[in-house]
Amino acid sequence: MKVLIACEFSGVVRRAFRERGHDAWSCDLLPADDGSEHHYQCDVLHGPFSLQAYEWDLLIAHPPCTYLTNAGVRHLHEHVTSVNGKRAAVSGKKRWEEMEKACIFFNALKNCSIHRVCMENPIPHKYARERIGKYSQIIQPWQFGHGETKATCLWLFNLPPLRSTAIVEGREARIYKMPPSKDRSKLRSITYKGIADAMAEQWGIL
Repeated sequence: MKVLIACEFSGVVRRAFRERGHDAWSCDLLPADDGSEHHYQCDVLHGPFSLQAYEWDLLIAHPPCTYLTNAGVRHLHEHVTSVNGKRAAVSGKKRWEEMEKACIFFNALKNCSIHRVCMENPIPHKYARERIGKYSQIIQPWQFGHGETKATCLWLFNLPPLRSTAIVEGREARIYKMPPSKDRSKLRSITYKGIADAMAEQWGIL
């Protein structure tokens, strides 16, 4: 199976599929964390290695969620501040504009010509849902061998819901509690290995 993992720099999902014999590639504006030769650093929509460049069997996409997630919906309003009393770097009218751009990108991936598509994102706020549509299912890391909580939505097209593989104890919100740092948003976006393995095992045989 020829698999494209869009907006992935970590290589976690790519490696899960390649370990099972699939021709999987990742594509992102960032370089691959693992230095893999099976990663292209470019625009997935218009770059030299893009949705249109090859005949893909499966797309798994992790588009940026900053302006779509319910966690940041309050910043669409100019007067709202964060818990520390500071205003978000992008708020009010400018945040609405960035949200619209994010939705356009999300939908461009979602509505591509690839037959099987999985879109992944945190729970979106209502304004985003109006533009990108309702998700198919919500999964948690603790359903796939990781004792943590991080609600993740999947929009599935011609794919079955992902089945739990290893329900474990522990409900630590480690990602939510991650301290501020320059790499915080990057670290928060990495897919859990148990989820990546489930995707490769369950969708790699379709």
